[in-house]
Amino acid sequence: MTTTRLTIDHRVGHPQSTPKSVSGGNPDIGSARHPEKAHRPDNPIQRKPAWIRVKAPNHPVYHETRSTIRDHGLVTVCEEAACPNIGECWSQRHATMMIMGDTCTRACSFCNVRTGQPSALAADEPDRVADAVARLGLRHVVITSVDRDDLADGGAAHFAAVIRAVRAAAPDTTVEVLTPDFLRKPGGVETVAGARPDVFNHNLETVPRLYPSIRPGARYYQSLRLLDTVKQIDPGIFTKSGLMLGLGESRSEITQVMDDLRIADVDFLTIGQYLQPTVKHAAVDRFVTPEEFAEYASIARAKGFLLVSVTPLTRSSYHADADFAALRDAKLAQPAA
Repeated sequence: MTTTRLTIDHRVGHPQSTPKSVSGGNPDIGSARHPEKAHRPDNPIQRKPAWIRVKAPNHPVYHETRSTIRDHGLVTVCEEAACPNIGECWSQRHATMMIMGDTCTRACSFCNVRTGQPSALAADEPDRVADAVARLGLRHVVITSVDRDDLADGGAAHFAAVIRAVRAAAPDTTVEVLTPDFLRKPGGVETVAGARPDVFNHNLETVPRLYPSIRPGARYYQSLRLLDTVKQIDPGIFTKSGLMLGLGESRSEITQVMDDLRIADVDFLTIGQYLQPTVKHAAVDRFVTPEEFAEYASIARAKGFLLVSVTPLTRSSYHADADFAALRDAKLAQPAA
């Protein structure tokens, strides 16, 4: 098996990509992707500090990955989200698949994914995702999705079908899911966990005080309950969650979230800097320094997480395959109960 990794957004029908909203981009583009935010006053986008800036991608493998994406008729989360790590990740063929379409039923103020009425699920998507994983020889794949509040189960059965299809087509590939919160979707978490992904990720995103303005469609304790439920269903599944910094949270709030996650027995914590996608999105309160990130990493390790990834450029799927190997090693190194 090769070590190829590819980051893709597996859209229904493979439509052509629409213009992206990037930091410092055209505000009209942001309004087109996020009509629910069009009435909001503009939040000027701040100049990024030196530690956030990245080099333009020019690695030969980056271009190979780009060609592979185009040849397969795929659209990438990296492009849609204007991810700062696109050069590094594509140069290593990193992979995250977005299922259930490209349109979300939520309108989080930090997120650049399109908001609106999603299309119907594509029944062949699990097989298409599995075929892509097998053809590319992925050793670890991350499967995420938009929120699908329009579906009775929130898309849980579709997630499970994708996991099973990948297992059948690429049995040596480890599977990580990054799911919605399945708010008011009884049995949704159980359905996905029952398909036994290797890693079950659900991001808290921010501290509970900021939920009404940053993540208004979600509930902090529902997200915590989801992560706790996964461990109760199957303690062998690694659980993972992530936070963004720079939205106005305090140090004590961040450490309290860490404690909440440990009470839920979450294994892996990721923390990165929030970057504002467009002038219509939540403003960056401040850019947290690398030194502060290092302090939070030390605090998180002391609280007992099996693995911690805490840097300004950390994102949920950043180095996901290497992190899975580290998680497995950390688990094996624990003293027997």
